[in-house]
Amino acid sequence: MTNEPVLQINHLQKKFGHFEALKNITFDVHAGEVFGFIGPNGAGKSTTIRVLLGLIRATDGNATIFGQDVWSNSVAIHRRLAYVPGDVYLWPNLTGGEIIDLLLKVNGTQHSSRTDELIKQFGLDPTKKARTYSKGNRQKVALIAAFSQDADFYIFDEPTSGLDPLNERQFQMAVLNLKQQGKAVLLSSHILSEVERMCDRIAIIREGTIIETGSLAEMRHLTRTVINVTLKTPLDLTQLAGVHNVEAGQHPNEWQFSVEAKSLPAVMAALTEHHIMALQSTPPTLEDLFMHYYTTEKE
Repeated sequence: MTNEPVLQINHLQKKFGHFEALKNITFDVHAGEVFGFIGPNGAGKSTTIRVLLGLIRATDGNATIFGQDVWSNSVAIHRRLAYVPGDVYLWPNLTGGEIIDLLLKVNGTQHSSRTDELIKQFGLDPTKKARTYSKGNRQKVALIAAFSQDADFYIFDEPTSGLDPLNERQFQMAVLNLKQQGKAVLLSSHILSEVERMCDRIAIIREGTIIETGSLAEMRHLTRTVINVTLKTPLDLTQLAGVHNVEAGQHPNEWQFSVEAKSLPAVMAALTEHHIMALQSTPPTLEDLFMHYYTTEKE
């Protein structure tokens, strides 16, 4: 990764009248990185992206892409950028293939063997008119056009809405291919499994505020590890500090429980004293982390 971020956002704010859609957004995205931007609908993801695309102007703070201001240099930035929204609207009387070619031409690119390969991978019939397409097929048109381009920065805003699991997988493979080429990717999504599988770092947004940024490994200290254990001798797990949700298993001295990260060494030492027969640990997922923020922090 280069030291200079492809995208840099500093204390970005956006007000619509008295409503603060974005309160204080700060994060950056580097070349060769897939950055996940997650939060529920209405949290401010799409508003942030509209600012980055130069569609609306920030109230305060600043954002740059390729070192250029996103509002005053939007035309120059767009030459090196590819964008796919969550709701794609197409010209109804053009075929999918014609629209792909048009989108490529507008971006100074031509239909290539890569385009044909993508059409095949995503299973799109390019001869049908856009008015006959389902939502998923409209998404495919935009994704094929985006992946056909040799952009330096790719912005995806809920890009897989409407896609079946097979095409979601094709999308993930195409994004990881961009990463290997050293491209920068910003992926806004509420599909947590998708983000967890693909992203190097994550920002969680809630009500217009970034509440955590980092890699999943860095964030995992905030949630609990689930342990399944079978011991040789009895142990009252409810007496151990940092242990929660203790449930008995099907066999004697078999237990399932969750444990806070800071208590894990002491708990493992206590289990060892009672002779571990079998043990399985499950690290916290992105969904666990997400729910941690949207339940415990909101209470």
